[in-house]
Amino acid sequence: MIDVRKFSTLGHADHGWLDARHHFSFADYYDPARMGWGAIRVWNDDRIGPKTGFPPHPHRDMEIITYVRTGAITHQDSMGNRGRTEAGDVQVMSAGTGVQHAEYNLEDEATTLFQIWVQTDRPGAEPSWGAAKFPKADRSGRFVTLASGYEEDAEALKINSAARVLGATLARGESAELSLDPSRHAYLVATQGPIEVNGVRAEARDGVAITGVDRVTVTALEDAELVLVDAR
Repeated sequence: MIDVRKFSTLGHADHGWLDARHHFSFADYYDPARMGWGAIRVWNDDRIGPKTGFPPHPHRDMEIITYVRTGAITHQDSMGNRGRTEAGDVQVMSAGTGVQHAEYNLEDEATTLFQIWVQTDRPGAEPSWGAAKFPKADRSGRFVTLASGYEEDAEALKINSAARVLGATLARGESAELSLDPSRHAYLVATQGPIEVNGVRAEARDGVAITGVDRVTVTALEDAELVLVDAR
């Protein structure tokens, strides 16, 4: 099954400083048909105004991945971590037994990002945070693992879930293939598009929910940047 969730149908909340689209039920947006996708619980498409951000707030027992699309986000937390993650790069936070964190856009321009939550497989684990650079040239024409709960993905950021977050950049007319377990749930969003997924067209920032297939071929109809989560 390949199900395209059009950007225009996503939940929407405009707080002025934050303009957010919700692929799944979140905060005041509730759709019983969109409570998550497998272990993927949240996929928010956020635009954060300059010199604003999320003040300190708590989380526990959730794997939280941030993919920065434009601008940069500055993280600080109750574990003493602080870091700035730029466009194309990724940060992860395993909330574990509990952590307070803040996410600020300290830039002079808006920051856009995907905030993705995946259910943990290790409730009560020690909380942690990490960030890494992933040059887009290194994932040109192919999927690269950005964050993973599997030991064999040594180059990826670590999360406490049997899941992978992958990224790819495709030039117009280029394709990338990815093998999948048909019993699992994959969710794909192109920050730029349009694209075709096994021949099914999706526009930029549409959500593409995938299950029951053992391989996907993504073709860029224009230059495209892709983020995909493969989860149980």
